[in-house]
Amino acid sequence: MQSGQVVAVILGGGAGTRLYPLTATRSKPAVPIAGKYRLVDIPISNCINSNISRMFVLTQYNSASLNKHIKNTYQFSGFSTGFVDILAAEQTPEGLGWFQGTADAVRQSLKHIQNNEFEYLLILSGDQLYQMDFAQMIDQHAASGSDITIATIPVGDREASSFGILKTGEHNRITSFTEKPPAEMLPAWVSDTGEEMRQQGRHYLASMGIYIFNRDVLFRLLKNDLADAADFGKEIIPAVIDSCKVNSYQYEGYWEDIGNIYSYFEANLALTMDIPPFNLFDNQRMVYTRARMLPPAKISGTVIEQAIVAEGSIIHAASIKNSVVGIRSRIGTGSTITSCYIMGNDFYETLAEIAYDYSKGLPKIGIGENCHLTNVIVDKDCRIGDNVSITGGRHLEDRDHGLYTIKDGIVVIKKGAVIENGFSI
Repeated sequence: MQSGQVVAVILGGGAGTRLYPLTATRSKPAVPIAGKYRLVDIPISNCINSNISRMFVLTQYNSASLNKHIKNTYQFSGFSTGFVDILAAEQTPEGLGWFQGTADAVRQSLKHIQNNEFEYLLILSGDQLYQMDFAQMIDQHAASGSDITIATIPVGDREASSFGILKTGEHNRITSFTEKPPAEMLPAWVSDTGEEMRQQGRHYLASMGIYIFNRDVLFRLLKNDLADAADFGKEIIPAVIDSCKVNSYQYEGYWEDIGNIYSYFEANLALTMDIPPFNLFDNQRMVYTRARMLPPAKISGTVIEQAIVAEGSIIHAASIKNSVVGIRSRIGTGSTITSCYIMGNDFYETLAEIAYDYSKGLPKIGIGENCHLTNVIVDKDCRIGDNVSITGGRHLEDRDHGLYTIKDGIVVIKKGAVIENGFSI
């Protein structure tokens, strides 16, 4: 694969309602992950590591923080042809509406994308966690003479009904497609996923929402043959399986679709494992993000077990266990943090500002003294007072409050929330 052959398009996603309240003020790709990154850093880093340097990010909902992050992070050399450009939904004489789906988003953006020379368009989602060498996928696509290649991942019975499932024949040719089949239909959708995958009970090929299109095929489908189709997975792919050569590229590594609060929470905490499924410590597959000029974390008197602590943090907690602590976090003396994701803060308060906060009865930014948090996500810039106790778990019913939301037993403290001294859940 040569870099000049490929342009990548990263879909900014819809409203992200299943990730609410994390998406109340930001788009899904802008949601923080692993203490210092944003979700959009994952597909962009995968592209850079695959020698793909021309990328468009398509945005629509709550896009201000995403736009700021990309502008401040991805600036290529003046001697490079690389770029990460943002394409926002816009009103034009040809159309006044929002993006109606994945295919419609790309269709409305073609007038900008087509100004670049390329043979293949790589279409990615902005809300998935994985590490993939796209060069291998593109090489297979070219060698097989495919019109379209879909990245697929083997899944078992339990997961299959949550995905679009493909069936393949000889030479990885996709012969049929169904969207979220019920359990009773699954036996008819078994594919040859290989001996290792079969031994793990992973008999079905799920679409990962990652596509390669030949340039001429994409333009013909979006502009002429399927000009009214809004979505790739639900409409375009099923419609072209018989008329185009559509192949599967089977990926067997770690892949997580960050579609809801539970999967987001579990994916973050999994990073604290001794050998995590998603490896941030890989010289060959680096994850890029904004280069912040922050001091090292400062930790005093804290017992830490299986945790990630990002730079710029000031920690005096009694213990942190199985948790991710994000940039500029402040945690007070005697506090215990267990199975939590603390996103951190966007700024430091000065001593004068802290004194002023106390004079007004306002907790300082961060987590106060003698707090006990378990199964909690604390969004950015929260002020949690002293002696606060929040224990998430399946015993809690789902509900939405002005300061927090509970989903699947996980308590999410909303961005910028002020939690008074002695508060408990």
